[in-house]
Amino acid sequence: MGVLLGLRPEPVFHYFEEICGIPHTSHHEKALSDYCVRFAKERGYECIQDEMGNVIIIAEATPGYEAVPAVILQGHLDMVGDKAAGCDIDMEREGPRVYVDGDFLRADGTTLGADNGIAVAYMLALLDAKDNSIPHPRLEVVLTVCEEVGLLGASAMDFYPCRARRMINIDSEVEGILTAGCAGGRRSRCHIPVKRILRTGLLCKLELVGLLGGHSGMEIDKGRANGAMLLGRFLMHLKETLSYDLVNFAAGAKENVIPKSGSAVLLIPEEEESHLRKVMEKFLDCMEAEYGKADPDIRLELTVGKTGEFPVLDRVSLGRVLTALNLMPNGVQAMSMDLPGLVETSINMGVAELVEDELIIRQSIRSSVSSAKEMISKKVTLLAEQLGGEVDFQGDYPAWPYARNSKLRDLCVEVFKRQYGHEPKIELMHAGLECGIISGKLEGLDCISFGPSQFDIHTPNEHVSISSAARVWEYLKAILAEK
Repeated sequence: MGVLLGLRPEPVFHYFEEICGIPHTSHHEKALSDYCVRFAKERGYECIQDEMGNVIIIAEATPGYEAVPAVILQGHLDMVGDKAAGCDIDMEREGPRVYVDGDFLRADGTTLGADNGIAVAYMLALLDAKDNSIPHPRLEVVLTVCEEVGLLGASAMDFYPCRARRMINIDSEVEGILTAGCAGGRRSRCHIPVKRILRTGLLCKLELVGLLGGHSGMEIDKGRANGAMLLGRFLMHLKETLSYDLVNFAAGAKENVIPKSGSAVLLIPEEEESHLRKVMEKFLDCMEAEYGKADPDIRLELTVGKTGEFPVLDRVSLGRVLTALNLMPNGVQAMSMDLPGLVETSINMGVAELVEDELIIRQSIRSSVSSAKEMISKKVTLLAEQLGGEVDFQGDYPAWPYARNSKLRDLCVEVFKRQYGHEPKIELMHAGLECGIISGKLEGLDCISFGPSQFDIHTPNEHVSISSAARVWEYLKAILAEK
């Protein structure tokens, strides 16, 4: 602790470092949730914590703001836990090791968790202000769990303590952009059955590495390779010239993260090792031509093991796996006809793993049009059923539609112009936000979302701008100070 000591604004970075000291990946937020409850009780705030770990903290208005409409400040407690190869941190038991790199905060070998720890830090800093030094109306601080795995906390949460009908969500990643709507989505889990037989051959481990990956809502349109599908493509290509058997396959970590690596364990005839290496080289030449700018560091690495007898997929099962990995819909499916440049519908194969008797594929489906979300779900189901499998869907959440009239948005624009000297951008986001769910539970809720500039979220290269975080802190305080 104390790594961020001296950074301004001091209370924000103090609490961000406190948060980084507590493990809080999705489904493992209990310690951070309890920390927020203790924080609130020690300061005399009304606090509600539900069985999932969602927290509501209520702070009454400071003197002179009793008549100003209440505001919900909303963010999520969980973070995506991803790490670089060779990193020894157990993210279910350890928080990220944060450090300063010029104007950026980073974590050593893991995701940083500024998505959405910086929002939680803002809220705790506001609530910890002494002698009413930060004026504000009644604040209803809403901190949810399991946002990164399908907005599960917000979906299950009871918002009965909330009287406010204005909400500021602090979960956007580009300073200067006010987000005023987002896509809906759901997660899918495909189960493709496989059978195994015993075969003899040379054991080889093939690893696809060096991909950029990224957030499947924010980077899905960047043309980056999907590690699961690209490795599946190589295996399909290899099958044309080499008779191999598949022992294992694994790629990706989370449904909403574009896989940046993958591995396949093959069984090949001993005399075919050199041929395998030649196919790898030619394939990489093709990938350089296709992904040279979007994903310039794609590599295939081969580790040769021992010769022996191993359980492998039979021919029918291998065909099913290759079909699923190559024909599943993936990436951008449609662009918005109303807003140029906005992705309307997408699907991301975030995880593909071969277990004993099935291939499991986990996907994140997003769309701002509900019928398009249903159509892409039907495509996934149809292909899985044709391969003898089945699909279950979880974590369905609605889109947050753009409101033509929004007093809160108008207020945020005016305050922004005073602070920055120019108009903010008003945009819709393809990534999911909890505004849609909460709007469905609190009738008449007026929402806006913003946040400091963050980069490469959901990857070990995640970083947040220190100066941007400071400016957005001042912006947030200025909004709350309006009467």
